[in-house]
Amino acid sequence: MRVRCSSIFFCFFATMIASSTALAQGVPGTSYHVVGKIAAGGEGGWDYLIADTTSERLYVSRGTHVMVVDLSRDSVIGDIANTPGVHGIAVVPSLGRGFTSNGRDTTVTIFDLRTLAPIASVKVTGRNPDAIVYDPASSRVFTFNGGGANTTAIDAATGAVAGTIELGGKPEFAVSDGRGTMYVNIEDKSEVVAFDSKGLTVRNRWPVAPCEEPSGMAMDRANARLFVVCSNKLMAVLDPATGKVVTALPIGQGVDAAGFDPATGLAFASNGEGTLTVVHEDSPDKFTVVGTVATQRGARTMALDPKTHRIYLSTAQFGPPPAPTTERPNPRPPMIPGTFTILILDR
Repeated sequence: MRVRCSSIFFCFFATMIASSTALAQGVPGTSYHVVGKIAAGGEGGWDYLIADTTSERLYVSRGTHVMVVDLSRDSVIGDIANTPGVHGIAVVPSLGRGFTSNGRDTTVTIFDLRTLAPIASVKVTGRNPDAIVYDPASSRVFTFNGGGANTTAIDAATGAVAGTIELGGKPEFAVSDGRGTMYVNIEDKSEVVAFDSKGLTVRNRWPVAPCEEPSGMAMDRANARLFVVCSNKLMAVLDPATGKVVTALPIGQGVDAAGFDPATGLAFASNGEGTLTVVHEDSPDKFTVVGTVATQRGARTMALDPKTHRIYLSTAQFGPPPAPTTERPNPRPPMIPGTFTILILDR
């Protein structure tokens, strides 16, 4: 354990020195900061949010419903109701369809992207569907079922369940390479699983050490690099051709999401402590932390708009935590009603 910690500290200080050099050279996009806020309000907690560049909309999960934000006006324009325990949203503009993963009743709601009206409800094959991701190579939507340790494949056009893949652990977020392979974080095993999105078979399973308990993931498809963010304040960069960790970089506390902007070569980690870590891809084998942006406490879920390069973070204001009990020794502080906010970050 001491050896591993020493190597992380060495990596941290080396990265800080490199960061200063990168900033001095003016790496594009390192000046991200909060430029605005959308006072969304409303009831319910939150989880994933996703930007749809085709319609200039932001879809935000709110516990039992999904808020729809018009990004051209930065205002709430609609709502998708009756999505109990909703975690994630996936959109397929070519089909005019959207999909929500509803953890509480183990379903996916299919809705019309234009009217927001429900089209169908699909029962998935594992408890508590969490992340939901569209794979263009197979034309399927995949739910990653935290309570079932598996993933359900759904035909995006028909809504029919195409099959199930056992993942061997609790899945978190996933990405598609667009060519038939999906990658998913397995939180309780600290590994990444690669599977065939058409054949529905597991191809590889790789550890992400020194990263522990991975949550968010993003991908540079052009250079074949995965960005995996972990609870022990590290971002692992993984080469999916070999399954090897290229490097591990320091990030903030309480991370939940990752993002990558191919136009700027910047990767991001949104941290619940109230920071956004910005990493520059100097080359496919060299990465530098180039910024730590102040955001707001609780802002740990993120959406990146690759068209505008803006980043959206969801959070709220919190009251003092209740007194600990035997059942809840570490109670969370409650959200103050009406304070739910979407932060807008730009360069």
